[in-house]
Amino acid sequence: MNTLALGPEWISPEYLIGHFGLIGILVIVFAESGLFAFLPGDSLLFTAGLFVASGTISQPLWLVCTLIVVAAILGDQVGYMIGKVFGPKIFNRPQSRLFKRENLDAAHDFMEKHGPKAIVLARFVPIIRTFAPMVAGATAMKYRTFLMFNVIGGVLWGAGVTVLGYQLGQFEVIKKNIEPIFIGIVLISVIPVIFEVLKARKEKKTAGEGGEQPAAEDDPQAPAPGPRGGRHAKR
Repeated sequence: MNTLALGPEWISPEYLIGHFGLIGILVIVFAESGLFAFLPGDSLLFTAGLFVASGTISQPLWLVCTLIVVAAILGDQVGYMIGKVFGPKIFNRPQSRLFKRENLDAAHDFMEKHGPKAIVLARFVPIIRTFAPMVAGATAMKYRTFLMFNVIGGVLWGAGVTVLGYQLGQFEVIKKNIEPIFIGIVLISVIPVIFEVLKARKEKKTAGEGGEQPAAEDDPQAPAPGPRGGRHAKR
């Protein structure tokens, strides 16, 4: 099974599973859940299900799903603790290469829009799923609430996508068209991120334009707004 390369070979699902097996899957799931973004989470789980169906992964489906769910939940727990302990330092470093401000802002806006259930929804949105638990910790979300939604999200995402891959992997049409399926998974995963980024930029632009007019009309002597007007400038 040769898939079209969509990035470096060493982060492709086939390479990771072929070289590291189930351990590689668990490490990536754990890392993407609360440490590092831009990892092949969705496609990796889908591929894991396909490989269980084909026998490439010898472990039974129930065991693979259980371990993946545990890795996903533990990864979010680590992300939550990072946010709780180092939250102020993380959010106050706009030039950080690891924790880019735009990613944190996108996760913060996502959390504000959806509330605690965002912990579940974020599982299905690349990049957001990495930073959502950090934001939850930094904003002091009640731990019991976070843990409950973390477990629900871990089960729905970790087991759900893997089982989907397993079920579809038993059809010949899926096996013969695996390349476009992987491309489709990646594109579908990226669409929500693009939508959130464009929406956030539009809101910032609208807020900036709305903040300039009152200062000019109501108080002619009021200082001009800074280059970073809008919601984040008020924090």
